[in-house]
Amino acid sequence: MTRNGQRLLLLIDDEPAQRRLVAALAARGGWRAIFAADGETAIATLGTQDGMQLDAIVLDHWAPGADATSLIASLRERRPALPILMLTANGSVSHAVSAMRAGATDFLVKPLAPDRFLAALEAAVVGTSAGELRPLTEKIPALLAFDEIVGSSPDFRAALAIAAKAARARVAILLEGEIGVGKEVIAEAIHAASPRAKKPMTTVNCGAIPANLVESELFGHEKGAFTGAFERKVGRFQEADGATLFLDEIDEMPLDAQVKLLHVLQTGEVHAIGARHPREVDVRVIAATNKRLIDEVDAGRFREDLYYRLNAVQVSIPPLRERTGDIPALARHLLARIAEQPGLRSLGITDAALALLVQYDWPGNVRQLQNALFRAAVLCEDSALTEDDFPQIASLGNRQRIPAAAALGGGGVTLFRPDGNLRALDEIEADVIRLAIGHYRGRMTEVARRLGIGRSTLYRKLGELGIDNAA
Repeated sequence: MTRNGQRLLLLIDDEPAQRRLVAALAARGGWRAIFAADGETAIATLGTQDGMQLDAIVLDHWAPGADATSLIASLRERRPALPILMLTANGSVSHAVSAMRAGATDFLVKPLAPDRFLAALEAAVVGTSAGELRPLTEKIPALLAFDEIVGSSPDFRAALAIAAKAARARVAILLEGEIGVGKEVIAEAIHAASPRAKKPMTTVNCGAIPANLVESELFGHEKGAFTGAFERKVGRFQEADGATLFLDEIDEMPLDAQVKLLHVLQTGEVHAIGARHPREVDVRVIAATNKRLIDEVDAGRFREDLYYRLNAVQVSIPPLRERTGDIPALARHLLARIAEQPGLRSLGITDAALALLVQYDWPGNVRQLQNALFRAAVLCEDSALTEDDFPQIASLGNRQRIPAAAALGGGGVTLFRPDGNLRALDEIEADVIRLAIGHYRGRMTEVARRLGIGRSTLYRKLGELGIDNAA
């Protein structure tokens, strides 16, 4: 750590623009960056005073002077305890696998999102895996329909039921949930279940765009509209015409851009910067936030009128710690997806390892679980993952564990109210049916058989209890 209290980062990259960007992002989190243009310079730097004070290393996969994996191995040999993060292009999973086997702590996909980059740095330094992952769809692309999304806890299935019902309408949808709960996966499922599914969903991370470029990114600009506008740019709204636009981290959108977004939602017209006339678009907007957006409204950071326009349907996604009973099925599902990636293979997972995962608190939610499984799968030499493949989770002891009894019951049905009294029988019965529908992926004949009732009885109960069969 440097004398003024800043953490010190060695960035290995020969591109000046990329170096300035990463250094600026790191500075937001109290880091100071020093640079090396190639591997030889980086290794030499380790022997200097700054090199001895290093807290982390970040290298670009295309850094010249050495193969990335060989360079990582050399750095790891010289500084075994120093966190090493690799930057790679989207979709280069095979490069990431090789890097992690060579000793990298984690990898990040470019372009970098500020919050995830800083979270990955912090997590690497403190020795945990919280907040390291980019969304699952960025590292392991997987478009899932609602009946393919894993989870049987009542609150989670209720959230999916709301999303599935809203998918068929044109209304805007607001997804709220902590970082890593799977908001983009659910947005993709909404799009896939909508009449707009023939066209791809367009995704914009509002937190990853500089404030002065948000309007140009969303609405486009004409050539010469401002300094540096050397050519015409089509905005994301026009790209998503006839389809779905997913606005992630909507709470990070600047207030002036919020005004323009509200106008588009009200009129269906997009006015590119510098354009003489607006253009009509037919776009379905799904917004997402890891905050309570109404709190941002109360604090004056988000427009109230825009909030209510986006919040036609609200879907609140519970964190993983509130549905720990889903973890065994979710872990097996994620391992199957991981096995499809280049350089990886199918792996089982032992009951003891699953018990360890179930008892962990998962502050980074499904994203963190996927990251832990990915790292374990990369390094595993046996046919199944064991407790020994999750040393970071095991080393946390009881600091981030939940009681085993609570964990094992997390995906079941709650019998008691918070005041200690029993819940009404129809409420419990409704939860049991929702759990069965989720567990058997909506196969109603199987649901009825497992519940020991006829299909006609099951559908009658769905009506009486007000349960949608997507629950």
